[in-house]
Amino acid sequence: MAKYLVHATYSAEGFKGVIKDKASGRKAAVEKAMASVGAKLDAMYFSFGDYDVVLIVDAPDNVTVAAVSMAASSTGLARTSTTPLLTIE
Repeated sequence: MAKYLVHATYSAEGFKGVIKDKASGRKAAVEKAMASVGAKLDAMYFSFGDYDVVLIVDAPDNVTVAAVSMAASSTGLARTSTTPLLTIE
């Protein structure tokens, strides 16, 4: 499995979901989406600046993580940016 850094920015509608479901609800939704394609959420953080959320994801391949990111972005609730991570080794 490979590691990926995913940045997300919520739309106004996306923030309404955060308020309704709370942070734990958003995290559970991300975990469920990742598990559905054989990936795993390693970490999820809210952040200041250009992005509202930062994720570290363990996924089988680029296509898998791209599919999840595209599905999330297609809802209009968030915009994502994904970066493959390379180990030091």
